[in-house]
Amino acid sequence: MSYPQHKALLDKFNIRSLRFSFWLQCVFILLLALALFGPIMNLLIWTVTESWYFPHALPSQWGFKYWQQVFNPYSDVSGSLFTSLLIAVLTVVVCMIVSIPAGYALSKRSMPLRIFWMLLFLIPQAFPNLTVYMNIARLFYEFGLNGTLPGVIIVHSVHGLMFSIWISVAAFSSTDPMLERASRNLGAGPFYTFFHIVLPQAAPGLIASCIFVFLESLDEFTGTFFVGSPNISTLPLLLYTASMEGNYQIASITALILLVPSILFMVIIHKFMKPEMLSKLGK
Repeated sequence: MSYPQHKALLDKFNIRSLRFSFWLQCVFILLLALALFGPIMNLLIWTVTESWYFPHALPSQWGFKYWQQVFNPYSDVSGSLFTSLLIAVLTVVVCMIVSIPAGYALSKRSMPLRIFWMLLFLIPQAFPNLTVYMNIARLFYEFGLNGTLPGVIIVHSVHGLMFSIWISVAAFSSTDPMLERASRNLGAGPFYTFFHIVLPQAAPGLIASCIFVFLESLDEFTGTFFVGSPNISTLPLLLYTASMEGNYQIASITALILLVPSILFMVIIHKFMKPEMLSKLGK
């Protein structure tokens, strides 16, 4: 075989390889998109479905009847939404009260047993949530905290402290120590330096920490189920109840209500989580 023929055959083989690679990538992207957005599309379809029976591939009747039920002032969803938001906001407040001073202290490399204290906040994540919450529910029952708002807030706060502490440590570690030192050298007191020099620098990371804790509390199911039921009803509990009863429309609308703030807040987190702060996580 001459050289021109060999070159033409090789070029033809390369073109076929490129075409095969292109179609293989298209199939992979399509399958990935289907895996990511398929459940969301199914969720969106159920939110505007009034009747959908086997073997129909699509709903036989569309409408917003269940949206009217959800946003009815006398529906369970309105009360559960208010309770979920209240618990999430109070959980953020409790976590920030603990994590701001703790994060500032743990950001100092000279603190004794610094790694031990940081790892201590990871302990609730080291065990299955089910067994932890079952034992917490038993303890809370002895103190009269079962089925109460403070009991649920405590459980959510313990779970959220892992996020708030570690992100707060990273936020304070990314601040400029020279500015703090210069403030003290110029005669400013420790409280003035902290609130006017250090805290503004760490504010973006602390805001991201608040958002993480808020979303974690808003989506928390297991702790609320064991500690808060049946007196406390949140959106995840309502979603679970509706799903078990086969009311997929109400469950889908409730899931969509929980999904929207998660997407919006993750966009905000992307803005506030700076690369230099992320590099300080765990250090």
